[in-house]
Amino acid sequence: MDGGDAGVDTSVPHPARRYNYWLGGKDHFPADRESGEEFARRFPGVRIGARANRAMLQRAVGFLAAECGVRQFLDVGTGLPTANNTHEVAQRIHPDARVVYVDNDPLVMTHARALLTSTPEGATAYLEADLQDPGKILAQAAELLDFSQPIALVVVAVLHFIPGEGAARPLVQELVDAAPSGSYLLVTHATMDFSPAEHRVAHERMRVMGRSDVWMRSRDEFATLLDGLELVEPGIVAVSEWRPPAGEPLPDPKDVAIWGAVARKP
Repeated sequence: MDGGDAGVDTSVPHPARRYNYWLGGKDHFPADRESGEEFARRFPGVRIGARANRAMLQRAVGFLAAECGVRQFLDVGTGLPTANNTHEVAQRIHPDARVVYVDNDPLVMTHARALLTSTPEGATAYLEADLQDPGKILAQAAELLDFSQPIALVVVAVLHFIPGEGAARPLVQELVDAAPSGSYLLVTHATMDFSPAEHRVAHERMRVMGRSDVWMRSRDEFATLLDGLELVEPGIVAVSEWRPPAGEPLPDPKDVAIWGAVARKP
């Protein structure tokens, strides 16, 4: 994709389009590819991490639908559509599942409305909103989702675009506070905890130069996102290690570099 779309600044790399590039998709522009390649040169495992993150999302949504009986999903920072999106996984298990997708990129919303079509029994909706305004997200999501019934809050690979120590937790807390007992939080976040020293130095240099929009968080800070919730086994792990398929070889955590967890609101 090399043309422009109304409302889309194609000269500036966008996380959703860069992620799509790493996943092997086609919905990206030269700036996204340039940024994606710079990350890949400095952190050769970045594509492994992106794919492992996507695979955990699919496994966790399947778990929440099949084993926990969840029929409502609020997917914040959904990114560009690929295969086995949240509603497809959920609606294969519960055809009446309802899914609200949220993103702040007009290109994502255009593609989502065109491609993420619901089953006749279920429903999908698409909100163009920012995670930094959870009140707006919740108000609009309530038009489709029943907040008196359990909801799975899906906050996957998006909080690391919220810079600042402690800045992510209040946003997650507002979403969790609005969900009823029996709801779940599915969350993943980029980290340098597994990375060698040279990767940490390289990323900090990129961040200071404005070449990285990712704010890495440690396991300790990631764990605060789950305060007051009941962790689902296996707890906080690299996304590749969250209930992986039996017998499948696991990548090196330094290549994955993403924490993941699912937790239940008591």
